[in-house]
Amino acid sequence: MSLFRKIFGSKSDTKEEELQSDKRGKYMPEIKLPIDEKFTINFKSNGGKFLYCENLNEVFDCMQHIISENNWQEASAFILDDNLKDKFSSSNLKVTKKIPEAEYMLTTCENLIADDGSLLISSNQIAEKKLNELPDNFIIFSTTSQIVENIGEGLKGIKKKNKQRIPTNITTIKHFKSCDEKDFLTYGSSSKNLYLLLLEDL
Repeated sequence: MSLFRKIFGSKSDTKEEELQSDKRGKYMPEIKLPIDEKFTINFKSNGGKFLYCENLNEVFDCMQHIISENNWQEASAFILDDNLKDKFSSSNLKVTKKIPEAEYMLTTCENLIADDGSLLISSNQIAEKKLNELPDNFIIFSTTSQIVENIGEGLKGIKKKNKQRIPTNITTIKHFKSCDEKDFLTYGSSSKNLYLLLLEDL
């Protein structure tokens, strides 16, 4: 998607300046950003680490870079989703289902929320665990088709996809900072050191 290349080919603060309506004429209409661009800007401003991938090979390459960057070669990954474990089998991850043994969690999400840059997750990803019970480091595998405008759209999507049994434990992850970087504004929230592997599927 050329849009994402355009975003990362320019400085993010330029995009943020475009969002500030006070720098534009009083009667000029508000700039309406494309939904994917809006998500990207808000996600990065929340402190998330974003890796855009055009195919699965790029996803696996980025996964290896994340592992190398953090020296997680010998670390265990907490993975609840067996399909995800199979998808990443070529990455030779050390998998555990015991949280205390895990350095990071690899999971999917329900949706990516554009208007605040958060990730919508449910019991489909984290069972009945609370966010603060899970590892501090998250790697989320998602696709561009999962980007929605707001939480309301995400909740409607969850109901539509799960007509037989609506998942429980629906929540969002919004603060993407390592625990030692927390300040009073994020205190009490489940802040995570988070990487997003975003696969182009549109």
